[in-house]
Amino acid sequence: MKQEFPFVSRRLEEERVKDKRKIFTVSLNLEEISFLLGKETKRLIQQEKDGTVIKQLATIGAKYIHSQQIGPILDIIQSNKRKNKRLGLVEFE
Repeated sequence: MKQEFPFVSRRLEEERVKDKRKIFTVSLNLEEISFLLGKETKRLIQQEKDGTVIKQLATIGAKYIHSQQIGPILDIIQSNKRKNKRLGLVEFE
């Protein structure tokens, strides 16, 4: 029987280069966890697995900000930022 050690890669470098996945760590505070991974969110998107919930929320958000409906809204927000900066209004960061 071969002894395996923790935290030792068992894949060849060539296999890792071929792998197109991007793996990253995201830290969430308790409020973010409650909002993003709470029962209500999971119920709305009909998904129980935390990782899948986060992926699907990210996909929904990305599609939303690239949609034709949000473009004009983002333009207005950017215009407001420029005007506020020009006028010296710094109520919002």
